[in-house]
Amino acid sequence: MKILKSLYINHVFYWSLLGIAVLSFISFFVDWLYPVAVGLLIVLLLLLLVDIFVLFSGKDNISSSRVLPEMLSNGDENIVRIKIHNHYPVPVRLHIIDEIPYQYQKRDFLMESDIGKFAEKEYEYTLRPVQRGEYLFGKLNVSVLTPLRLAMRRYIFSENATVAAYPSFIQMKKYDLIAFSHNPFEYGLKKIRRIGHTMEFEQIKGYVQGDDIRTINWKATSKKGGLMVNQYQEEKSQPVYMLIDKGRSMQMPFGGMTLLDWAINSTLALSNIVIRKQDKAGLFTFSKKVEDRVPANRQAGQMQKIMNALYRIETDFLESDFNRLYVEIKQSITQRSLLILYTNFETTDALQRQLPYLKAISKNHLLIVIFFKNTELNRLIDKKAEKLNEVYDKIIAEKFAFEKRLIVKELNRHGIQCLLSSPENLTIDSINKYLEIKARGMV
Repeated sequence: MKILKSLYINHVFYWSLLGIAVLSFISFFVDWLYPVAVGLLIVLLLLLLVDIFVLFSGKDNISSSRVLPEMLSNGDENIVRIKIHNHYPVPVRLHIIDEIPYQYQKRDFLMESDIGKFAEKEYEYTLRPVQRGEYLFGKLNVSVLTPLRLAMRRYIFSENATVAAYPSFIQMKKYDLIAFSHNPFEYGLKKIRRIGHTMEFEQIKGYVQGDDIRTINWKATSKKGGLMVNQYQEEKSQPVYMLIDKGRSMQMPFGGMTLLDWAINSTLALSNIVIRKQDKAGLFTFSKKVEDRVPANRQAGQMQKIMNALYRIETDFLESDFNRLYVEIKQSITQRSLLILYTNFETTDALQRQLPYLKAISKNHLLIVIFFKNTELNRLIDKKAEKLNEVYDKIIAEKFAFEKRLIVKELNRHGIQCLLSSPENLTIDSINKYLEIKARGMV
């Protein structure tokens, strides 16, 4: 019974059978073809039996395993490997069907390959998750055909494996390497000149060639009888909070992901850079109320706390309450901090409703509002309008793009830092903005 469940007759057998049937039909008119057709049928059946015997001559002639990453990186291409070892004494043809998670809705997954006798091979494919959560992998089906190609035997391996998709840790590691490399600007990070003295006093020391003459301490110089300079160290441990809007405006899709997930991926990468720069990273999320609080810290384990909080973020995309955000910040963040707010405004009216709360927050903290370009409008704006309805679409798209620029001007007019970024450039733009603020000593 087990043999029957794993045995499949290949299409080559049916095509051969059809050819013999056609030959039998012609034999009604050409008598000498009938024994030829009968002989071919007997040979075909014998070859089928030989093929089945070779396929089932051993118990475990094929061994295989699926190698999954410990966790999936949301929004990135994740590599899944399949290892196969052929124990047959003949080369075989493989049909590999992996039952990938239902979230992909992919029903035509198939990999075909040849493998030599007693050989071992590794295959790989990539999956790009677009939402956080658990991904269930089903059966790994490997079907085997001998060189005769008449029958096929199916093997089943690696049933029911679950992997969680976390915010983009691949992107986090990538920008971690870039931000601390010798030439970060080659990858999109800006090289920003440090302005002013955003440093803490450390000690007074004797002047050596190359010291900044602006740091000469004249009082100590007169007492010592030689040039003395103040030595400074860069200010560290400044609190940096990422504020993520989970409201309705963040539901807009881009590249298969919501703006919320783009903001989450950017927050993870930026938090890592903040901690590596010796500052304290923290997190708030909000919609109708403030949730997922992670107090700013830079101790060991802080990145794991932030990643776990980002992984658990859930939302119904309700209307966001900026008043509650302001009250929470007033009560919880007593030290002047850098607040990076990920949200989205499509119109100036939407901004005006929240502007009083943003102004109130910026009185005690340095606030950066990061919102999104609607890059889908560029296709309509750049397209040449030939019909009347296309002219209307182009005008409306240009109006929305103009509104975004007005929002930037309005925020700047009230002394609020802002960043208008496309989703795909959000992480690099956010890191650049943080490095610029830090270099200018604005906190």
